[in-house]
Amino acid sequence: MGIGTGVQLAPFPRPVGIFTPFIAKQSETLVVKEKMSWSGNNFDISQPNGEHFFKVKGELLSLSSRVNVMDTSGNHIFTIRKKHLTLHTTYYAENPDGQEIFEVQSKFKFGGTKFVGSFTSASGQQEQLIMKGDMTDTVAEIAEETSGQVVATIYRDRFNGREFWGGQQTYNVTIAPNVDMAIIVAMCICLDMKKDASES
Repeated sequence: MGIGTGVQLAPFPRPVGIFTPFIAKQSETLVVKEKMSWSGNNFDISQPNGEHFFKVKGELLSLSSRVNVMDTSGNHIFTIRKKHLTLHTTYYAENPDGQEIFEVQSKFKFGGTKFVGSFTSASGQQEQLIMKGDMTDTVAEIAEETSGQVVATIYRDRFNGREFWGGQQTYNVTIAPNVDMAIIVAMCICLDMKKDASES
């Protein structure tokens, strides 16, 4: 068992998410590995045993920093893009029909960054998930705003020198039962996109 893969999170009392096939049935850990290429930011997202879970491919030449998220069969789930001319750094996801379904906004807080993910669950419930921390932290949490319950944790090994100097990161994301794994992955990708934009 690798570092950060042994975390078990309590189930959220109701399903939270848009993509019901990706609602976690138990506490799940995904390994997110950033891969830089000429085509843009790509990510390998797999289970700890190496089995692929999502395919994520970026489009470097896109003005909106497009990142396409697909399932393991290559079916397009959603695309993440950056909004321009906004007070706070904002990313959004649109489905294959071009409809905006999810927004992540970065807000400054004392001592770091707060990311707020807003969307409507499949049940019709309005949701807000709050991510506290940034890519300089070794651990961050995502919580449901109303209850404060942690629905995901992120662990990154900041002492991995090879990845640090290569500008690429690997981190483990543990997701609570009843929470949409695709939404949590999207929030992590948005955080990574913001980090890359601030460094460019």
